[in-house]
Amino acid sequence: MTAATTINPQIEESWKEALLDEFSKPYFSALKTFLTEEKNAGKIIYPKGSEIFNAFTLTPFEKVKVVILGQDPYHNPGQAHGLSFSVVDGVKPPPSLQNIYKEIYSDLGLPIPSSGNLTKWAAQGVFLLNAILTVQANQPASHQKKGWEEFTDAVIKNLSDKRTGLVFILWGNYAKQKIALIDTSKHHILTSAHPSPFSAANGFFGCRHFSKTNALLEKSGISPIDWKL
Repeated sequence: MTAATTINPQIEESWKEALLDEFSKPYFSALKTFLTEEKNAGKIIYPKGSEIFNAFTLTPFEKVKVVILGQDPYHNPGQAHGLSFSVVDGVKPPPSLQNIYKEIYSDLGLPIPSSGNLTKWAAQGVFLLNAILTVQANQPASHQKKGWEEFTDAVIKNLSDKRTGLVFILWGNYAKQKIALIDTSKHHILTSAHPSPFSAANGFFGCRHFSKTNALLEKSGISPIDWKL
């Protein structure tokens, strides 16, 4: 039995096929060991295990149109569910997401929703990927440099290599570092400041990334995203 079949992550089949080589690499085995040890030590990990790969489940490999890259999951109880910037129904949208909604209203005139659940976007082909897919409760960035970055870099590289005409939306300096993984002759890249309250006024507000994304998709003959929630 190979390492790849031993690990066998519960990830959507098209992504499992695209990323098969990653699951047999030493870093992925070490990552799984780390997560198992954290759980066995009684530490609370977000999102719950069945939702770690939620972005992949909701947006299969061939369905991706747009990539919105976050950093790591929300670390407070009841927030994270495997989609960058998104929270479950019934949870107040966090400040960065509130600013995203403000920009959508400014850009497209769409009403600001009360829900922070972005599943509707994911179902249309918006791949809401965090660079780090897990976090310890109340400990932001606690799962950095444990292997997730190597895995999600491979995700971005696979999309760049095997797909054409995607729109990569990169907010903030951390996300912009991923430009090196993307073939800019095949794909579109939109960058701005991060929507965090600490930086949104420095270039996120007014970026009009939502209308620009749809214009780029339509120019490529791809159906646009309905950003209304």
